[in-house]
Amino acid sequence: MKIFLDTANVNEIKKACDMGMVDGVTTNPSLVAKEKKDFKKLIKEICNIVKAPVSAEVISLEESGMIKEAIELSKISEHVVVKIPFTLDGLKATRKLKEKNINVNMTLIFSLNQALLACKAGARYISPFVGRLDDIGYNGFDLAIDCQNLIDNYGYDCEVIAASIRNPNHVITAINNGIDISTLPYSILEQMMKHPLTDIGIEKFLSDWKKSQN
Repeated sequence: MKIFLDTANVNEIKKACDMGMVDGVTTNPSLVAKEKKDFKKLIKEICNIVKAPVSAEVISLEESGMIKEAIELSKISEHVVVKIPFTLDGLKATRKLKEKNINVNMTLIFSLNQALLACKAGARYISPFVGRLDDIGYNGFDLAIDCQNLIDNYGYDCEVIAASIRNPNHVITAINNGIDISTLPYSILEQMMKHPLTDIGIEKFLSDWKKSQN
């Protein structure tokens, strides 16, 4: 399974890349706003670090504006994937961007019907938001699994990004169900590394070693 980092923080991205754990990065306007940097310069910097897919989201809600923004974003780096929200205009824009060989990550997917339409429009990635569905009482991974089955059954040239990951157990669910990609905050990546028995084991090894040296 691929791990994308869901952040626009360059320091977090560098630390994760140093671990060799980053297969890509997803950003959104909220994450970018936190960094208080020029948007295009920030995306270019991230692309230069990861040299892998980096999702950068459009702001326009109308088809023509989405396409214009997408073309400009695609010029920043070959690694840019244009993130477009699921709307009727978003579907139209995605179809036209596919014709221009610009990769699209269709975001804010909350139903299998939306996922199907995004795939048929030519999205390279679809992002079902599992955490947000969990937040309102649904099992978000039911949707992510359905999306993965959709792509596997019909052979769309598309990958599923399990988005709004809330905890390490979400990642385990993604692994157990063959989801293509999980995009997660750096804090979740850190939590994935930890286990109390690992810490206890290291302490015991060191303690036994010190005793043997006396």
